[in-house]
Amino acid sequence: MSQVPDDSLRLGDLEAIQLLLHGTSIVDWNRAHFETLRDVDQYLRLHMLDSGDAEDRARLRFVFDQAAEYLEQHIGLHFPADLRHPTDIRHIFMQASQAQGFRRRQILACAILKLMHVINHLEAADLRFQTSLSEAVVLGLAKERIDAAAARMIREGHPIVSFHGGRKTRPSLITKLLAKKENTAATIFDKLRFRLVTETAEDVVPSLRWLTRHLFPFNYVIPGQSHNSLIDLTTDPAVSPELLASLSSVRDLDPGDNRNPASGQSYKIINFIVDFPVRIDHLRAYRGSVSTGKCVYALVEFQVIDQATTEHNDLGENAHVYYKQRQREQVEYRLRKGGARRRSRARSE
Repeated sequence: MSQVPDDSLRLGDLEAIQLLLHGTSIVDWNRAHFETLRDVDQYLRLHMLDSGDAEDRARLRFVFDQAAEYLEQHIGLHFPADLRHPTDIRHIFMQASQAQGFRRRQILACAILKLMHVINHLEAADLRFQTSLSEAVVLGLAKERIDAAAARMIREGHPIVSFHGGRKTRPSLITKLLAKKENTAATIFDKLRFRLVTETAEDVVPSLRWLTRHLFPFNYVIPGQSHNSLIDLTTDPAVSPELLASLSSVRDLDPGDNRNPASGQSYKIINFIVDFPVRIDHLRAYRGSVSTGKCVYALVEFQVIDQATTEHNDLGENAHVYYKQRQREQVEYRLRKGGARRRSRARSE
């Protein structure tokens, strides 16, 4: 396995990776995992925010105030003066990461971050509606950022075979909608899809760590839309037993069966959906302000797999030609019979 100089896997990395794999929500977290202000700055950059920029600091302050006011007025929480009026919003992230001492401040800070997460996303949705941008433009901006990240990973020598993607074709989207129970366009999460193939299975967890550190904010992974049939964090060589023992939510890891019913029974992959932030303030159509921010979001599917598993997935019933055949059969059955056809779990390989 190739070795790329990088920090070792930390608890915050492991919590983020678990969220990717199991489709949980940060609203259910009870602690953040920022160790330094530098960690906070790096996380904010994933949200397209620069703590050194006055306008971005004003945006952070606005979202913070909105979150604190909601908690005071609608939940009845009371905050110490220094927590309610911090000189630097980044200190709230550090307070939410406190592991020892008096926990009430940590819990209150964590509650504020959860509301900031929700409000920031809600206002970005408002900005999207107020701004005359086509979906093609937004997806194009997201693709540019992801392509640049893929090039960076290759340039830095990370052990990946490929990292590429693009938009699904219109016929493919129509077929998928007909095959899904929820056959409305709102349920299509993978109009833009990327696949990262690592050299070995041992490179998968470090690659997921890189993605959450350098490409997208893990808190905007869409809950309930993840599938992992590839790795087990409890036995993965990249995860030390000591780190695993510190994981706060190691219990209840089963997210349910989100397997695509048209896939082969032995098909293995990791896939998750991210609401991916892109800045639009450089575009003429931008009509935002401090109350809406400068970012909108694009749904992007990420698939992560190792090369050996990719080759295995191309064999027998897992082959793409058989996947498409099963998908077409499902569509034809629904159109003719008006019901969903259940594929037998006992299909022979």
